Amino acid sequence: MSCCAPGTELPPELDRAPPAGPSAGELLLSSRRLGDGRREVELSVPGMHCGGCIAAIESALGKLPGVEARVNFSTRRVSVTWRGEKPPPVVEALSGAGYGAHLFDEAPSDKDEVLSELVRALGVAGFAAANIMLLSVSVWSGAEAATRDFFHIVSALIAVPALAYSGRIFFRSALAALSHGRTNMDVPISLGVLTAFAMSLYETLNGGPHAYFDAAVTLLFFLLIGRTLDHMMRERARAAVKNLAQLSPRGAMVIRADGAHDYLPVGDIEPGMTLQLAAGERVPVDARVEAGESDLDGSLVTGESVPQRVTTGSRLPAGTLNLTGPLRIQALAAASNSFLAEMVRLMEAAEGGRARYRRIADRAARAYAPVVHIVALATLIGWVLVSGDWHMAILVAISVLIITCPCALGLAVPIVQVVAARRLFENGILVKDGTGLERLAEVDAVIFDRTGTLTDGAPQLVNRSDIDPAHLAIAAAMAAHSRHPMSNAIMAAAPPASTAEIAFDSVTEHPGFGVEASKDGQIWRLGRPGWAGSGADCCDTEIDRSGAVLSRRGLVLAEFQFDDRLRPGAAATIAGLRRAGLGVEIVSGDRQAAVAAIAARLGVETWAARVLPGGKIERICRLAGEGRKVLMVGDGLNDAPALVAAHASMAPASAADIGRNAADFVFLRPSLTAVTTALDISRRSTALIRQNFAIAIAYNVVAVPIAVLGYVTPLIAALAMSLSSIVVVGNAMRLRAIRADRALERWRAPSAALEAVEG
Repeated sequence: MSCCAPGTELPPELDRAPPAGPSAGELLLSSRRLGDGRREVELSVPGMHCGGCIAAIESALGKLPGVEARVNFSTRRVSVTWRGEKPPPVVEALSGAGYGAHLFDEAPSDKDEVLSELVRALGVAGFAAANIMLLSVSVWSGAEAATRDFFHIVSALIAVPALAYSGRIFFRSALAALSHGRTNMDVPISLGVLTAFAMSLYETLNGGPHAYFDAAVTLLFFLLIGRTLDHMMRERARAAVKNLAQLSPRGAMVIRADGAHDYLPVGDIEPGMTLQLAAGERVPVDARVEAGESDLDGSLVTGESVPQRVTTGSRLPAGTLNLTGPLRIQALAAASNSFLAEMVRLMEAAEGGRARYRRIADRAARAYAPVVHIVALATLIGWVLVSGDWHMAILVAISVLIITCPCALGLAVPIVQVVAARRLFENGILVKDGTGLERLAEVDAVIFDRTGTLTDGAPQLVNRSDIDPAHLAIAAAMAAHSRHPMSNAIMAAAPPASTAEIAFDSVTEHPGFGVEASKDGQIWRLGRPGWAGSGADCCDTEIDRSGAVLSRRGLVLAEFQFDDRLRPGAAATIAGLRRAGLGVEIVSGDRQAAVAAIAARLGVETWAARVLPGGKIERICRLAGEGRKVLMVGDGLNDAPALVAAHASMAPASAADIGRNAADFVFLRPSLTAVTTALDISRRSTALIRQNFAIAIAYNVVAVPIAVLGYVTPLIAALAMSLSSIVVVGNAMRLRAIRADRALERWRAPSAALEAVEG
C-alpha cells in the first residue's frame, strides 16, 4: 500500500493505452458556465498517483495561458477553468505529461471495479503464497539437494503467474511513471518484489540452497491486503459524496408538447421541459410544480424529517423525494446545474482543498521517492562492504525499499478532509473549499449580521389579540397585494375565510412605505405609521420602521407590532462561543433599536447598527490588525464583501446567491448551531491532521534505522508499511464517531437559560 494507491487502483480497462481523449468540441459541450465569461469542465485522470503526480499535472496545466486547474487527489479528477468559448488544449497538455484524461461521467456505478480487481489479485497471491509456504517447509527442514531443487522449481512455476497477475497493480504504475521520467512510490515497491523474485530465480537455476519465492509472493500478498483495506476505508470515508450522487435518478418521464410521454436520461433533461413525477420518485432536476399536490421529503435540504406539503408553484430541489401524490413539474435547470450537483461539487471541492498541511504533505511525498532509492542503494553497498554477503545485503535493501514509504504522510491530510466533509454534510453544512476547514479552526472572533442570520428574517405579528378581527381581515386583504415580510406576517395571522369577501376598487403598493387601497370612495392605507397615519404623500414623509398601522382617510384604526424571531439555536450558539472564549459581535445595517434589542436578548456586549458594507469590512480589518482571526456569519447582499474579507465565513442556505458564493461554508438547516458544529469539527480535524503527521514521522524515524540495520525482513517491512497507513486512516475515521449533540456540550449554556432567551 502506498500514497499513490488511488492512482494505481485502476479497473482492468484502464490498464491499456489511454485513448486520445475528448475533443475540443466535447470539452465545450461538457463544460458549464460560471459567469463572467468563464467555463469549467471536470476531467477524470485515473493515472494520478501521489504528490509528484499532482505537481506534474498542475505544472503542465499551469503553462496554458488563462487556465486554472484544481486537482482532487481523492477522486482522481481535475477541474479546469478557462475564459472564452474555445477550450484550451488541456488534454494535449496532460497527455504530454503522461496522463490520459477522460470526461467525467456523473452517473453512479453500482459496481466497484477497483475493489473487484484488488480482491481477485489478493486471492491469487494468497493461493500462491499458501502453496509455496507448504513446499518451503520441507526445504527449510533439511531436505536433500535433489528434493530441494525440485521444490524450488515447483515454487517458481507457482510464483511466476501469481507475480505477473497480482503484481501488475504495482508494476504498471511504476512503469508508467518511469516511462515519463518520473518516480512514484510503486517504483521502490516493484523493485523490492522483483528483486526478491529475481534473486530466488537465480538461486533455483544455479542449484543454490536458498530461494525466496515464499517471501516474494507473501510480500505481495501483504501489500495487497494493505492496499485493499486502504481502498475500502477511503470509499467508506467518501460514502457521503457517493450516496449523494446516487440520490439523482437515472432518468425521468418527459411530457412532450403533443402529449406524448418519453423516458429520457437525466442528462438529457433541459430547462423548460415538462416532467411527470410519480409518488415514490426522486426529483431529477431542480423544478417547479405545475399541477398536483403531494408531500415532499426535504430532509436533504433542511434536515427536517417532517414531510413538506407542495402545491402548484412550489420549488422542488433535485434529489428530494416525492412521497404521496403524482406531480407535473417543469424543469428549471439541467442536471449538471441542479442543487444536488452543486452539493456534490462542494463536497468534492472540500476534499480537494490545498491547505497548508496538504501542501507540506505533498512536498514531502514528492521528495520521498528519490530519497528511498538513495537510502536503499546506500544500504546495499554498506552491507556488501561490511559483511561481504550479497544475499543479506539484497534482502536488507529490499526491506528498506518496502518499509520507507510515505503512505501515512501522503494520507495524513486528504483522508481527514474527506471524513470532515462527510461529517459536516451529515450536520447540514457544506464546505466549499478544504482550506476553509483549516482557517475556521484558527478563528478567535465571530461577527454576526442580524436580520436573516441571528433572526429567521420572517417577522411575526405579536399583538394579534389587541386587533379587531374586522380590521385584521381588511389589513390581510390589502397585504395580499404585497410580498413584504410584514405583509406576509399579517396574512399569516388572519383566517383565510375572513378575507374572502373583501374586494377593493384599486390597490397600489408604494415600495418602502406600504399598500394603498380604495373602496367605495374611501382611501385605506396599510404601512409605515408616519405615512399611513398622516394621510400625506409618501414621498414627503419620513419613514418610520418601527411597525405598521391600518388607517382610513388618515385615521388610524389598528396598530401592528412585529417581532423578528430568533433563528433556532441562536442563543445556544452565542452562549457557547462566549464560553469558549471567542469574541462575539453583531454588526448590522438595521436600525439601532432593533440591533440593541437583539444584542441585549443574546447577551452580546459589542454591537453596531446602521453599518454600511464598507463599514463591516473596516471592522474586520481593524480586528485583523489586532491579530484577531474573524469568522463572518451573514446572509444579505450587503454582507458579501465582509464574507470575502473575513478569515473564514458562513452563510445560511436562505442567503442571497452572492452571499452563498462568497462564503466558505453554507449551512442548509435553520439552526444556528451549525456555527459551533463547524467550529468543533474543524478544530478536531486539525488536531487529527497533526496527530497523523506525528504518526507518519514517528513511523519513519523508527522504522528506517531498524530496516537499515537488518533487523526487519521484507515480510515484516510489508506489514509495517501497510499498518502505518491503516493507522493513519483509522485515526481520521475517529472523526465519524463524534456526535454533534455530545461534542458541543462545552459550547452550550444551561438549557433552562437558553429556553428563557429563545422562548
